[in-house]
Amino acid sequence: MNRLTKAFERLKEKEEKGFVPYIMAGDGGLEKLMERIVFLESCGATAVEIGIPFSDPVADGPSIQAAGLRALDEGVTLKAVLQTILKVRPIVSIPIIVMTYMNPIYAYGIASFIEDASQAGVDGCIIPDLPIEEEELLLPHFQISDIELIRLVTLTSSNERIKEIAGKGKGFLYAVTVTGITGARAKFHAQVEKYLKTIKEISSLPVLAGFGISTSEQVQEISQYCDGVVVGSKIVDLFHKDNLDEIEKLIKSIKTIEA
Repeated sequence: MNRLTKAFERLKEKEEKGFVPYIMAGDGGLEKLMERIVFLESCGATAVEIGIPFSDPVADGPSIQAAGLRALDEGVTLKAVLQTILKVRPIVSIPIIVMTYMNPIYAYGIASFIEDASQAGVDGCIIPDLPIEEEELLLPHFQISDIELIRLVTLTSSNERIKEIAGKGKGFLYAVTVTGITGARAKFHAQVEKYLKTIKEISSLPVLAGFGISTSEQVQEISQYCDGVVVGSKIVDLFHKDNLDEIEKLIKSIKTIEA
């Protein structure tokens, strides 16, 4: 069974919520990636989402865009990231999710990317610019690997669309909580609570909310209506400032929420 599936089964058994931090691979140098994965596991993260630096990240806000540019300036490539994950895999048990766009996958070669990611020990893949209508480009390759394709739904998705997307794959369903790019938000759309409750009613997969979540209070608020959260921009900013204590506090804030 995929590590990601096992992780969410354990959370369900313990009646706990999940916390998935996002980090940009190569921000501060690729040598930082291994130590950050190890650190996040030690803090109690459910899984770690690793962003691949890309020149045109359409879903990413200023913090993650800046981190991606710093990584690109360091010469970080998708291949180098997978090689680094391969090195860290023997010393961490945490599920690892790669978040990338279609362009780097095309440039790498679809079959080669999925094969190398599988060999590196990647458990999940998020591709924000891949609609379900185009998934057949990749699905045959994912299906012979042990990597789950993690799909996203948004505030503008109809119930029919959510049902269609939720009926595919395993792992978890990623519920985007803003109508826009990533980045901290002072408050959320008035319909977020209803939106997350609706997804939970529709989906048999665990539902994780992400985009805009940046404080312990928001982690606690949003997690009431789903199975956990993904936090990206805030984690990226805190790593850039080397503020590890605040990262640990943010991750541990999920433990105050009962499933």
